[in-house]
Amino acid sequence: MQIPKYVEGHQLLANKSLLITAAAGSGIGFATAQKAVEEGCRALVISDIHEGRLSASVEKLQRIAPNTPILGYVCNVTDQTQVDTLVNEAEAFTQGVDVLINNAGLGGSKPLVEMTDSEWHMVLDVTLTGTMRMMRAQLPHFIRRQRGVIINNASVLGWRAQAEQSHYAAAKAGVMALTRCVAMEAAPHQIRINAVSPSIAMHDFLKKSAPEALLNQLSEREAFGRAAEVWEIANVMMFLASDYSSYMTGEVVSVSSQHA
Repeated sequence: MQIPKYVEGHQLLANKSLLITAAAGSGIGFATAQKAVEEGCRALVISDIHEGRLSASVEKLQRIAPNTPILGYVCNVTDQTQVDTLVNEAEAFTQGVDVLINNAGLGGSKPLVEMTDSEWHMVLDVTLTGTMRMMRAQLPHFIRRQRGVIINNASVLGWRAQAEQSHYAAAKAGVMALTRCVAMEAAPHQIRINAVSPSIAMHDFLKKSAPEALLNQLSEREAFGRAAEVWEIANVMMFLASDYSSYMTGEVVSVSSQHA
């Protein structure tokens, strides 16, 4: 099926600042950062563990939005000290973060009987515990201001089964549960926490990390007969970041066209 026309910005994030993790390169994180500046955010901080790719991404974003303050900051979400420093730097740079988008995650394919403890722990440490660390560091600032939005990147594999994905699926199911539970803790402080749950979104890194035949098979299962474009996932994040979703919290929004 034909890919739809790219949706231009409509100033959904005017007067809002964002912090987005794992936002360098060509994946969902960078697409979300690009949509954020196109939607008129007042300031943006992006983080990644790849310094060169991060610098290139900031330069590209700055060309798109030359008048928007943009900061790239290297951070490994498995290190609490780095996470705390990132949040503090973002708070200072933006004069108060309005929206945190947790995109950092790590996948891979391995049958459980062949999986080592270190492989299991690494996927969960980046994908689930890294999300928790970012939320734990940012929430005190949101609570102090009595406002804020957090959006977590989950996956349909938190609901659905796929062979050789037990570590990743368990981590993403954990992100969903984390989102729901912390949303209830944050609601009395006027803080909203939601998650998106993509199925398959095609980008360069995914093409390098999975066999082409498998990606084609997964894409063909979708109702539209194709993988999502990364910006289609980012569009839903923009809605959740905006005031249009002011009554939504603790929700996991499926961004997928898979058959039931």
